[in-house]
Amino acid sequence: MTKQPHNPDRRKFLARTAATGLTGVSSLLALRAGIAGGNQAPAFHTARRTGGPVIFGQDEFQFEFLHDWAKLPEPYTWQTTHNVAVDADDNLFVIHEGRADQSDHPSILVFDPDGKFIRAFGQQFQGGGHGLEIRREGSEQFLYVSAYQQVKAFAKLTLAGETVWHRFAPMEAGGYAEGEDTKPEQIWGRDRFMPTNFAFHPDGGFYLADGYGSWRIHRYDAEGNWLACFGGEGAGEGTFDTPHGICVDSRGGRDPVLIVADRAHHTLQVFSLDGEYRETITGFGLPANVDTHGQLLVVPELHARLTLLDGNNQVVAWLGDDVARITGDQDFAIRSDAARWEAGKLVHPHDACFDSQGNIFVAEWVHTGRVSKLRRLS
Repeated sequence: MTKQPHNPDRRKFLARTAATGLTGVSSLLALRAGIAGGNQAPAFHTARRTGGPVIFGQDEFQFEFLHDWAKLPEPYTWQTTHNVAVDADDNLFVIHEGRADQSDHPSILVFDPDGKFIRAFGQQFQGGGHGLEIRREGSEQFLYVSAYQQVKAFAKLTLAGETVWHRFAPMEAGGYAEGEDTKPEQIWGRDRFMPTNFAFHPDGGFYLADGYGSWRIHRYDAEGNWLACFGGEGAGEGTFDTPHGICVDSRGGRDPVLIVADRAHHTLQVFSLDGEYRETITGFGLPANVDTHGQLLVVPELHARLTLLDGNNQVVAWLGDDVARITGDQDFAIRSDAARWEAGKLVHPHDACFDSQGNIFVAEWVHTGRVSKLRRLS
């Protein structure tokens, strides 16, 4: 097994998958006509730019785009932003990948509801920071963090950054190379552990997506003990190609289900909480994660937009849509060229989450990092 370079061929991966996802103007128009997948196309797609705020959407789905909302004080720098999460006080937690050669730089940064920097921590994830979720447990809140690359670990922290527990590859699941739990190295493959994101089971346990490693979904109890797994590499309907993001969906008081963003298949797969396959939702371009608020589900797509679905999983809005331009840039050089980014447009949304007011925060997979706030107006 040979070692792979940092972020191995992710630009080539995006260019390759652009050919099978929502690529170019023709595919974009096809999706808007409602024929690129199982979702009904929204009836609107408008922006208002009058020299003032950038307003996007219509009716009850209007948002003001506030790019670079979260600003870092010196000496910190953004280093490829990955995930965002909001606590009960609407403070925003951001994790960026960070650089392995800057081990003293924190990977997690926290901002108050006005965007003011509060604190930073998480040096132990630097160079591999990826997933980030917050859960209330009794009277306390905790931060769940996953890291890939050379870190290959996941952990539970207090919101102040103190470690509750720290775990490595679940060797009892089988299929992992020797040493994945004791000598983490930046080696990629289906026999490697590269965790990406969490979802929370109603019983107090949680799910962990091994989105860059074995392509399985692991289930753990509330203490972080491994229980079971499902999935693995395959063509869909219970198997995956990069199961990158997950969430438990109980919108409308329905029985909860687990939604998996099966990124390279351009779909969402839906499962029972026991891992039984239910259905596939199509019509996305590299969906990276999922989050819910009320009846809404937001899907950040690396193909340059957010999709909002209603309680029936029908599309009600596309936000920041720049699919045709971004997927047409086959070398994805725009990721490193902020001069080409446009107000009200997204480049590579990697994660999105709601706050208590229905505003949306977006972290983008761009070289310099970017965190935008989409302030809901209606």
